[in-house]
Amino acid sequence: MATALVTGGTSGIGAAFARALALRGYDMVLVARNEERLAAMALELEAYGVSVETISADLAVRADVDRVAARLEDEDRPVDMLVNNAGFGLHSSLIDRDVSVHEQAFAVMCLAVLVLGGAAARAMTKRHRGTIVVVSSVAGTIATGNYSAVKAWTTAYAEGLAVELKRTGVQVTALLPGWVRTEFHQRAGIRTTSIPEQLWLDADDLVDEALRDVAKGKVISVPSARFKLLLFFTRHLPRATIRWISGNISRSRSRPVGG
Repeated sequence: MATALVTGGTSGIGAAFARALALRGYDMVLVARNEERLAAMALELEAYGVSVETISADLAVRADVDRVAARLEDEDRPVDMLVNNAGFGLHSSLIDRDVSVHEQAFAVMCLAVLVLGGAAARAMTKRHRGTIVVVSSVAGTIATGNYSAVKAWTTAYAEGLAVELKRTGVQVTALLPGWVRTEFHQRAGIRTTSIPEQLWLDADDLVDEALRDVAKGKVISVPSARFKLLLFFTRHLPRATIRWISGNISRSRSRPVGG
């Protein structure tokens, strides 16, 4: 039976991936910080008749990242799919004196992605098979602060990894979601009332389409026609126009003073 490892696998898109893969018969390795949520998610997935291993890890801590990397390279317990999903919303100004949240973002959404992707790739290339999914964002094509910068890196990383692993039997797919109904925005303190209802995606639908794209060998997966269209415009409009749009998005998301 195949095994999938999902980081950030207890909530949002990560939990949707865990459920979808368990339904497809994958044994699961779930990585997240909260042990109680890990235990609850494991119990839910075991009802699908699969085995579930949990790893409590903070991917902002290098030692924890290395523990997960070691699990990915464990030859006695091969991992067939890595879903590099862990992340969080980033709404801090680029000119804040305190850059600790930015450092955490780089650690979780860049360095951990690099380290875990490399570990999975080394193990999978030895077996000439495997799948690495990197959860990025369409936000990486616009200019909404450091979150856009981080996700631009994530997409570029996934494409670079796909190039490097071509003809090895290892598939790499970057998933670029749009707005997805999860607790992601609430945790980040991002206002969403200005986002039109028709732009929201369901996490389960998103993951189902992403896994279909993986099966087709696509390197870039952009679920839903509306976000495919949005991505087309963000990649072809003048950058001055993209900056103007990004400024409007950023202002609409800002909390009022005292809010």
